[in-house]
Amino acid sequence: MSWHRWAAASAVLLLAPALACGGGDDGAPGGAGETSEPHTTSGPAPQGPLSLDELATWSGGAPAVAVADPADPPARPDGEPPVARVGEAAVSVTAPDGTVRACCVLVAASSQQRQQGLMRVTDLGGYTGMLFMWDGDNEGGFWMRNTPMPLSIAWFEADGDFVSAADMVPCGDSDACPTYDPSGPYRFALEVPQGGLAALGAVPGSRLTVGGPCA
Repeated sequence: MSWHRWAAASAVLLLAPALACGGGDDGAPGGAGETSEPHTTSGPAPQGPLSLDELATWSGGAPAVAVADPADPPARPDGEPPVARVGEAAVSVTAPDGTVRACCVLVAASSQQRQQGLMRVTDLGGYTGMLFMWDGDNEGGFWMRNTPMPLSIAWFEADGDFVSAADMVPCGDSDACPTYDPSGPYRFALEVPQGGLAALGAVPGSRLTVGGPCA
């Protein structure tokens, strides 16, 4: 992931059948991180499979936290996550046409987890991407410092509504790495290998739901 430079609620009802989303077995790239921290949630950093209560706490009670209950829950990848000491959860994206795709993603919810993100990661180990979340709305951008592979990022509001998206290119260990900014406030950011957002249905008019187990 990249770094986020500085940052700034109706349950989602998913009625359409869910499709498994891509996340490759071929090793997806790592990503960017955030750039500063206006919001902090106290307590130990969440790790491993996250319950709805944990997701609700670390997202500031965002309405997007709900079980989408897809027909085919996303599979949890075998093996250890490619990033140590982070959480994981299922997410579902409802495309504008009503199609629902469920994925298993890594979750960065604490300040330390978000700042590390997917930096230096070159293989997602079967996870579709990484979800960043905050306990309050944010407006800051992301950068790709020390991120070796290209990524796409989509930002979502607290209720799960799509905000905007961007493609991000790798950048080395430099303070001059460009910043990729959303078009408005957001509560969640989803990073996937570059070009992967369309396959998930994460496009204008889509909606994100966060919660549920990886099977």
